[in-house]
Amino acid sequence: MITAMKIWMFSATLFALLIASIYFGYHLGRQQERRGAGAQGDSGNSGVSHINGTVFTLIGLLLGFTLSGAATGFQQRQVLIAQEANAIGTAYLRLDLLPKPAQAPLRSLFREYLQARLDTYKAPVGSPAAHSAYLRSLKLQTALWQQGTTAALTTNNAAIISLTASALNATFDITTTRLVAARTHPPLVIFILLFGVALIAALLAGYGMASSPKISWLQTILFAAALSITLFTIMDMEYPRLGFIRVDLADRVLVDGLQGMRH
Repeated sequence: MITAMKIWMFSATLFALLIASIYFGYHLGRQQERRGAGAQGDSGNSGVSHINGTVFTLIGLLLGFTLSGAATGFQQRQVLIAQEANAIGTAYLRLDLLPKPAQAPLRSLFREYLQARLDTYKAPVGSPAAHSAYLRSLKLQTALWQQGTTAALTTNNAAIISLTASALNATFDITTTRLVAARTHPPLVIFILLFGVALIAALLAGYGMASSPKISWLQTILFAAALSITLFTIMDMEYPRLGFIRVDLADRVLVDGLQGMRH
C-alpha cells in the first residue's frame, strides 16, 4: 500500500543516490583523465557528448510523458467527483416523483449513502476504515435500488419508473468509475525505469564535470533536487489524497450536497 511516508522516502532516497552517482561519475572521469584516457581527441569527446545527449533527452521525455499523464489523471479524478455529485443530486431530486410515503425513507437512505461515500474518501487510502465505508455504501446501494424501484413500480407510470431507474443507475455506476480511476496508476516498471535512467543521467553528469579540478556541489545539488522534486510531484499527483497535491477540495461539492439534503 502506497503511503505519504513511502513517497517521501522514495524521493529522499533518489536525491541521495543522485548525488552519490554524480560524485562517483566525477571521480571516475578524473581517474580516466589521469590515466590519459582523455587523449582520444575531439572524436572521443564528441562520442561522449552524443551519449550524454541521448540519455538526457530520454530522461526528459520520460519525465514529460509521466508528468503529463499524472496531471491528466488528477484532472480526471476532479471531474469524476463533480459527476458523482451531479448524479446523486439528480437522483435525490427525482424522489419527488415517487409516492409521498416512500420519499422520507429514501431521502434518509440517500443521506446515509452520501455520508458513506465521503467516509470512503476521507479515510486513508487502502485502510480498513476506507474498506468498511465502501462496503457500507454498497449495502446502501442495494437498499436504495430495492426501495426506489419498488416505489416507482407502484406508480404504474413508465416515465417515472424509467427516470428513477436511470438516476439510480448513474449514481451507482460512477462509483465504479471512480474506483477504477483511483486504482489506475503507471506500472511499477515505469517508476523503476525513471529511477534507473535518472541515476545513469546523474552518473554521466558527474563524468562530464571531470574536466574541472573540483566538483561543483551547487550544480550537483540543483540537478539532484530538480529530478527528485519532479518525480515527487508525479507521485504526489498519482496519489492525490496523500501529499500536497490533493483532490480534497473537490469533495466540497459532495459535502455541500449532503448539507443541502439535511435542510
